[in-house]
Amino acid sequence: MSRPRSRWLTRHVLLDLTPLRHSADFRALIAGLGVSSFGTQLTAVAVPYQVYELTRSSLFVGLVSLAQLFPLILGSLFGGSLVDAVDRRRMLLVVEALGALSSAGLALNADFGPALWPLFLFPAVTAALSGMDSSARGAMVPGMVGLAAVPAANAMFQALFQTGGIVGPALAGLLLAGAGVRAVYWIDVISYLVALASVLAISPQPPARGAAGAAPVRPGWRSTMEGLRFVRRSQPVQGAYLIDLNAMVFGMPRALFPALAANVFGGGATTVGLLYAAPGAGALLGALTSGWVGRVRRQGLAVICAVIVWGLAIAGFGVVRFLPLALLLLAVAGLADVVSAVFRNTII
Repeated sequence: MSRPRSRWLTRHVLLDLTPLRHSADFRALIAGLGVSSFGTQLTAVAVPYQVYELTRSSLFVGLVSLAQLFPLILGSLFGGSLVDAVDRRRMLLVVEALGALSSAGLALNADFGPALWPLFLFPAVTAALSGMDSSARGAMVPGMVGLAAVPAANAMFQALFQTGGIVGPALAGLLLAGAGVRAVYWIDVISYLVALASVLAISPQPPARGAAGAAPVRPGWRSTMEGLRFVRRSQPVQGAYLIDLNAMVFGMPRALFPALAANVFGGGATTVGLLYAAPGAGALLGALTSGWVGRVRRQGLAVICAVIVWGLAIAGFGVVRFLPLALLLLAVAGLADVVSAVFRNTII
């Protein structure tokens, strides 16, 4: 490949790594996210698999996922108020420590149980912590890399998350078939501890100062309600949230993956891992070729197009019975989702 062609691909197509070169804090943040997302994806496969093994019911698998929805929303809302009032680094340290304890609870349940109720409780706690984690990381990025580099930073977040979304589920399938669920949960505990160490390497990240003479922001539901009023007044932000919520709630069949693997595709734990990994494979491809996103001006239209592609791919997945084609359609959906996520996060 000629040098001009290679330079064009680097600048316009491939993932922009500029934020890594300019900020040591961002490098530490990215390192911790990469490790923790790997562990999180392991557990995201192990929990529904274990629930299905215990109950043989897709209803219970779906209820476990539903039990995580409201804690995720509440954690995101409360986390949004916290990042305006406390040091974001300190907030991440607490979140990572509590996440390690939650995963340890799942591991101990697998060691001495298993009972069903911890599979509802601890993932719900982790979901709430995930919302707070996302709020803190999102608030830290502009100060670390500068506003102009935020789209590139968001794309890097997506690339790391989706890499975990491929490697984690695929390895989870192998571990579940071999070592069992307890090994998966303990690996997740270790990943939280590594992420905790990476956050310790970041410099303090105090909240941005308001206007001179302004009262300090206090975390709590009053601040949260003020944020919700802002979303209600901001049509672009409101649209970004609603279109994502609609796609995720009504268009993601993850709760059916264990049952589909056993009853439609005739596989076991390895097939479950492949189904969970396939969207991540497509999303990783989308993230690694996201160098063009910073030049898109009509970002709302881009989100709509990406969500349409997502919906068509998921609808196709719902009717096929050939595993390789099903995995390909899930990969297409994942690619569309990561493009949508990069633009939504940039809009917000």
